[in-house]
Amino acid sequence: GTTITISSNHWMMAWTGLEINTLAIIPLISKSHHPRAIEAAIKYFLVQAAASTLVLFSSTINAWHTGQWDLTQLTHPTSCLLLTTAIAMKLGLVPFHFWFPEVLQGSSLTTALLLSTVMKFPPITILYMSSHSLNPTLLATMAIASAALGGWMGLNQTQIRKILAFSSISHLGWMSIIIIYNPKLTLLTFYLYSLMTATVFLILNTTKTMKLSTIMISWTKTPMLNATLMLALLSLAGLPPLTGFLPKWLIIHELTKQEMTVAATVIAMLSLLGLFFYLRLAYYSTITLPPNSTNHMKQWHINKLTNTPIAIIASLSMLLLPLSPMILTSI
Repeated sequence: GTTITISSNHWMMAWTGLEINTLAIIPLISKSHHPRAIEAAIKYFLVQAAASTLVLFSSTINAWHTGQWDLTQLTHPTSCLLLTTAIAMKLGLVPFHFWFPEVLQGSSLTTALLLSTVMKFPPITILYMSSHSLNPTLLATMAIASAALGGWMGLNQTQIRKILAFSSISHLGWMSIIIIYNPKLTLLTFYLYSLMTATVFLILNTTKTMKLSTIMISWTKTPMLNATLMLALLSLAGLPPLTGFLPKWLIIHELTKQEMTVAATVIAMLSLLGLFFYLRLAYYSTITLPPNSTNHMKQWHINKLTNTPIAIIASLSMLLLPLSPMILTSI
């Protein structure tokens, strides 16, 4: 499904790819047969079906007025508006974000990882291909609202999957504010975000951690992995010596070049909200070591831990900042 959407020029093919994607992920969400998982699958299906219908609707209106079915030829203002809305629904941008934390909370960690990375890729490529015909005001408003809401709502959560869902919403805000001015930078941000999120999710999956109270005692299972988790979370927050700083720095740079200094300042200030809950997660995972006041049983140490993929993506999600000149010349 993803491949069809990425490689298509025709709106119908792009829509078909999105539909295949939606149908493929639903069994993965509802696999556990838990009522919450079934609810998540139904919510996901309804939202994605509505968004796909809007994509089809906007492209049909455009074809009706201009006779063009090409992805890059979206010129009719109404269809541009509809497309921006549809993709915002697909991605979970504010004000269409309500389904995302719920769906993530209902699915397992690996499915949640797929939902926050792979499933975001087709809508982002559609945005990338039609970036010149989007509605700048609407997109910028949605982006700043997403960064704000992703920060605010994440502060009060105790479930780690929900925290990561809100972090995803705020990162999508960063991506969509820059799509009109520098689409390649959006793709770079998305790749790096996927890398860091994959690291966090896979580490949490190894230690089987679901909420803040269990992250406190997960250090006994794998002390080194928890130290890595702390660095990965700080990278996701965008702190300077780590990879996550690179996209934020480039986006703020690009926004100031486009004379959107106010937007750049606002979005940079809003990322501090996100920094707070990443710091809290990092603090819980490594810094609250014994003697601490948790009343939980200590976990057994995991012996068998030769996980090469986690090692590779964890290294990448921390150490790519010095390579930024090379990354910049390649985009």
